[in-house]
Amino acid sequence: MSATTLPPTAEPVLSAIAATAPGSRVSLEAVVADLSADGIIDAPQAESLLRGGRFSRSDLHPLVIVAEQKWKDPRPGRKLLSLDSLTEWFAGKAGLPYLKIDPFKVDFAAVTQVMSNAYATRFRILPVAVSAREVTLATCEPFMTEWEPELRHVLKRELRRVIASPADISTHLVEFYTIARSVKGASAAQSGAMSALANLEQLVQLGKKGSLDANDAHVVSLTDWLMHYAFEQRASDIHLEPRRDVGNIRFRIDGVMHPVYQVPTPVMAAMVSRIKVLGRMDVVEKRRPQDGRIKTLTPENQEVELRLSTMPTAFGEKLVMRIFDPEVLLRDYKDLGFSEDDLARWNSMVTSPNGIVLVTGPTGSGKTTTLYSTLKHLASEEVNVCTVEDPIEMIEPAFNQMQVQHNIGLDFASGIRTLLRQDPDIIMVGEIRDLETAEMAIQASLTGHLVLSTLHTNDAPSAITRLLDIGMPPYLLHATVLGVMAQRLVRTLCPHCREPAPLDDEAWNLLVSPWKARKPDRVWRSRGCLECRMTGYRGRTGLYELMLLTPSLRRVIQAGSDLQELGEQAARDGMRPLRISGAMKVAAGLTTVEEVLKVAPPLASRRERGG
Repeated sequence: MSATTLPPTAEPVLSAIAATAPGSRVSLEAVVADLSADGIIDAPQAESLLRGGRFSRSDLHPLVIVAEQKWKDPRPGRKLLSLDSLTEWFAGKAGLPYLKIDPFKVDFAAVTQVMSNAYATRFRILPVAVSAREVTLATCEPFMTEWEPELRHVLKRELRRVIASPADISTHLVEFYTIARSVKGASAAQSGAMSALANLEQLVQLGKKGSLDANDAHVVSLTDWLMHYAFEQRASDIHLEPRRDVGNIRFRIDGVMHPVYQVPTPVMAAMVSRIKVLGRMDVVEKRRPQDGRIKTLTPENQEVELRLSTMPTAFGEKLVMRIFDPEVLLRDYKDLGFSEDDLARWNSMVTSPNGIVLVTGPTGSGKTTTLYSTLKHLASEEVNVCTVEDPIEMIEPAFNQMQVQHNIGLDFASGIRTLLRQDPDIIMVGEIRDLETAEMAIQASLTGHLVLSTLHTNDAPSAITRLLDIGMPPYLLHATVLGVMAQRLVRTLCPHCREPAPLDDEAWNLLVSPWKARKPDRVWRSRGCLECRMTGYRGRTGLYELMLLTPSLRRVIQAGSDLQELGEQAARDGMRPLRISGAMKVAAGLTTVEEVLKVAPPLASRRERGG
């Protein structure tokens, strides 16, 4: 396991913790004495903890007791005495490395074979890594070592001890062993037979029969754990991918895929079936792609929606669950990454009584979040907001939402035609894909409605040329299109480990060329910490390119208009390209040049502007 360990901090000559007798648990008195000696807590705080035996419960670790006080941490750059920061300090006192357990990097099946759940619970130890020569064990009781000789003799391997948070050990003890037990139980419940339709390359084993039930208790447990774990890890997508021998489970977090776990292929097939049951999908049909939806609660009792999509592959059904947090509808524009100038231009578009506003960008660029947040701001008791989507991404009671159903002839164009007879004020069209849909959207805007929709183009000017290419007359674009916004999502620097860094002139010039943009005095980078899982990034923000259709730009829009000419005129009218928007985020210390270069398209050869 590639674990994140931090070196022990400098230890004072005298330490009450280090003086703990072998075989004993660390006492609250020893922890308080060392915290006081190091100036982390003061005398009144120490006295309040020890007075009257208020915290004599033997089941609470002293570090947990101190963390529950939520006292301010006097050390530079810290806010509260959190359990993680206290554990890191404690590791230094005990003379052992500190480990923040990252479940993504733990092989549940391997570590749970080292010892039984009862043995691990008895000594408050947790195996976190196993190799041919060594076993790494996390503990929060560094002086209870009577288990070491016995375990070393049984395992015939070296033992390496690290200090981890008592809360992490308690949580992961239950989690690791429960998941391993569920996988083992689910594997034992089936005999290896799989549907020939589900696997095009199966190894046929004659004489075997039986299959794993989607309602098997072990499968239900695994599926529930998978969803809750994804919520805890801030995942936006859950991927269940069958392979020949095993099934891979991966999460997408902040736009990047992370391997999570591997289960036997039959177990994954049963998990997919279980999720299809929850999403009211056809469990028997494995040859055709299907869509479904689940609404559930997070461990914090917050509602969350999951959109399901299955796809037949060579080794079985692949399933992707996209997680939609209803809280995104309540986000302020600034939380989405809009600057004041961006917001002013966007509001000038979406507050018009009629016309078309287009949002462009690739899949996963945040178009849906932007549109839903905008509609939520616009929706009131005085207006009728209607949408036609494929599929409905999130259910929102303030809107009247209709889903495209191609099997009965209900496409975007016929959906807009229906909405026009529903007395709407604002219409949101999921996507303009063809001339018929574009014509209906134009018709809706000409008859006094505000229409919002999406297109898949690289930048804002390309949306105009795309509409011209599919056959829209220029005069209709002049009369209806209010503006176009292109957007991307970039990862933001982790606030816990962000630090100033020198500016790489070559990278900066690559980012802004051929525009002239003022160089910032400094930029920022993140070295990676436990909070961001050593990636340096935590969360994402938007980059926006807003193009208003000004009178001068409308004059440029003609049949066969040149994309570069459109872009140059839009720039003269105040449009800021995606890379320049990204450069502003870099200068503000929110992200890095590398992130912006990765997601934003290169600047066209437009005339240089001051910035």
